[in-house]
Amino acid sequence: MKEISNKLKIFIWALFDFANTSYSIVVVTFIYAVYFKDVVALGKPIGDLYWSIGISISMLISGIIAPILGAIADYSAGKKRFLLFFTLLCITSTSLLFFVQEGMIFWGLTLFILANIGFESGLVFYDSFLPELTSPKNYGRVSGYGFAFGYFGSLASLAIAFPLIQSELIRETFPISALFFLIFAIPLFIFLKDTRRKVKVTKSFASIGFRRVKNTFSNLRKYKNLALYLLAFFFYIEGVNTTIFFSGNFARTSLGFSLTELALFFLIVQTTAIAGSLLFGILSDSIGQKKSIIISLYIWIFTMVLAFVISDANNKLLIYLANYFNSEMHNFQSMSFYVVGLLAGSVMGATQSTSRSMMTKLTPNEKKTEFFGFYSLFGKSSAIVGPLVFGIISFTTESQSYAILSISGFFIVGLFILRFVNDAKVELN
Repeated sequence: MKEISNKLKIFIWALFDFANTSYSIVVVTFIYAVYFKDVVALGKPIGDLYWSIGISISMLISGIIAPILGAIADYSAGKKRFLLFFTLLCITSTSLLFFVQEGMIFWGLTLFILANIGFESGLVFYDSFLPELTSPKNYGRVSGYGFAFGYFGSLASLAIAFPLIQSELIRETFPISALFFLIFAIPLFIFLKDTRRKVKVTKSFASIGFRRVKNTFSNLRKYKNLALYLLAFFFYIEGVNTTIFFSGNFARTSLGFSLTELALFFLIVQTTAIAGSLLFGILSDSIGQKKSIIISLYIWIFTMVLAFVISDANNKLLIYLANYFNSEMHNFQSMSFYVVGLLAGSVMGATQSTSRSMMTKLTPNEKKTEFFGFYSLFGKSSAIVGPLVFGIISFTTESQSYAILSISGFFIVGLFILRFVNDAKVELN
């Protein structure tokens, strides 16, 4: 097969982001998340707790196996085969969600957990292609291209799902999402090369993986700057993940959004996310990844406080503003939450994309997949605590207002730690 150009390689790589965000928007963020609480969990407050448990289990498993798989893939240089396995696991489990109906909490969570393990574990190998596609000075914008393509995929998925939502064919959106993922993921497996080395293996790949991860942990003191960055990332990505997992349920439960209003809300989020990913990708290459992430975290904190304020119809400030604009309270809350969506969307992809490019910059090239496994471990393990905190607060108080405010705490801690990270230093130990 004729060698393809770098620009085409980047396009094909980004096309996988276009594909997999169909799963992310349909299952994780919007349609299945709302369907699970409204239908599967019968609309009860404990549905938030069940959903948070499902998220935490899938993230815990993904986080544990991610660095092991990354180390194995580095040793055998077989990223694509691992990515294919986890991609098919996600696609198959997503399509089977069609059969989940009222009261089927066990199967609803089991299939979601399997799908999310496939999605999250696959990202370890997908992300590790980035250093092979471009030079370090362009990591930010290429990573931004991937996230921007992803949000275009979300828009396309929502456009396909919208008539089904209006026709109340909710379950049909799950296999369609899986098919979308499959079709647009295929080019990566056909056209991107994954150079494999012939190695003499005296031990199982599992034992090799465990040994390499153990060595990385024991030598982590050599990568102090990277370790500090991962700690900051752990906290602030906690807030991003929790927002993604619960934004749909929050709008549905606390603000009474209809599915049609939710579709419009997520169209706004995805549209601004495209612009944010591209803008921050260029910005991070100009002023640095660290400064770009800090800007995004300030926006996140303001967004969470705003969401908290508009969720309480008895808030004096909200009552004053609604009266000032001569608006009925529910309508004013709804319009205000669209503003929240606009703000969150503008930094959702930006924070993730810039974090990925900064990780690429700080990671030793010879350990790129293994260290991206640790990056994934920190990201996924962070998604265990945040959703559980949200679910527990929501369940015990029977209100999501304080649960949404708790998310800002994760951004504040991450912001504080990030200030001590030197993003000008590329660690090559």
